[in-house]
Amino acid sequence: MYRYVVKRLLMAIPTLVGAAALVFVLMRLIPGDVCVIRLGSGGAHVDPASVEACRLKLGLNDPLIVQFLDFLYSYITFDFGTSMWSGRAVSHEIAIRLPVSLEIAVLASLIAILIAIPLGTISALRENTWLDHAVRVIAIAGIATPSFWLGIMSLVLVLDITYLATGKPWMPPIDYVPLWRDPLANLTVVLLPALTVGYRYSAVTMRLTRSAMLEVLREDYIRTARAKGLVEKLIINRHALKNALLPVVTLIGIEFAFLIGGLVVTEQVFNLNGIGRLLVQAVQNQDNTLTQALVMLVVCIFVITNLVVDLLYAWLDPRIRFS
Repeated sequence: MYRYVVKRLLMAIPTLVGAAALVFVLMRLIPGDVCVIRLGSGGAHVDPASVEACRLKLGLNDPLIVQFLDFLYSYITFDFGTSMWSGRAVSHEIAIRLPVSLEIAVLASLIAILIAIPLGTISALRENTWLDHAVRVIAIAGIATPSFWLGIMSLVLVLDITYLATGKPWMPPIDYVPLWRDPLANLTVVLLPALTVGYRYSAVTMRLTRSAMLEVLREDYIRTARAKGLVEKLIINRHALKNALLPVVTLIGIEFAFLIGGLVVTEQVFNLNGIGRLLVQAVQNQDNTLTQALVMLVVCIFVITNLVVDLLYAWLDPRIRFS
C-alpha cells in the first residue's frame, strides 16, 4: 500500500507540470494586458511609458521560457508571488476565500451523501414501486433544475417564511464568519448555499447509486447469499452496498474536487467571496499570477481526491490489492 501511495504521488508530478504548462500558455493566449487594464480602469488615459514600466516590474517582457521556469521554481519553493491586479500576496488572496468554498463543498457533500445513498438504495430495493418512482422524480428534478434558479428560489422561500413567522424582513448575512468563532452565524451564511448545491449534487449521486445497486443485486453471489439463508439486511449492508458504492465513491470524489472551484454561480447568487468567484475575477483582470495559482490549487485537489478515492476502493472491496 505504501509503495502504491508513493507511486501515485510521483505520477502526480508530470500531471502538475502539464497542468502548469497548459494554464501558462492559455493565459498568454487571452487577448489583453493586465497593465493596460489596471492603469486604465475607470476610463483613465493610459500612458505607454507607465504600461511599459508596469510590464517590466511584473516581468512580462521576459522571454516566455524564462517566465515559465520562474513560475515552476516559485511553486517548488512554495512562493506563489503577488497578484498582478491587487498587489497583495497570492497566498493571502486564497487564504481568505478558500475556507468559504471548502466549507460549502464539505457540507454539500455530506448533505448529498446523506440524501443520495439511502434514497438510491431504497429505490433499487423497491424497483418499479411508487417509492422508486418518487425517488426518480426527485433525482430528475434535481438534475434538470438550473443552479441559479434553485438558489434564487431558496432565498425567496426563506425570506417569505421568515417574514410570515416574524413579520419583519430578513436577509441572510453576507460576511463570512469562521465556524469556530461563531457557529450560528457561520451556518446562517453557508447552510442555504450548501443545501442548494447538495440537492443538485445528490440528484446525480442518487441515480448512480440506484443503477449500481440494481446491477449488484442481480449478481450471482447475492443470489447465493440469499440461498444460504443470510439475513436480508446483512446481505444488503455487507455485500451489495459496499460493492455498489465503488462507482459512487468515484463520483463523490470528482464532484467534491469540482465544488472547490466550480461554485461560481452559487457564490454569485448568494454573494459569497469564494474561490470560484475569485478565479473568474482573476481571468477577467488578466491576473496571470493569481489565475495560475488558483488553477494549480484545483489540480492539486483533484490529484489528492483521486488518490483518496483509490485508497477507499481497497477498503470497500478487499479483492482490490495495489502493488
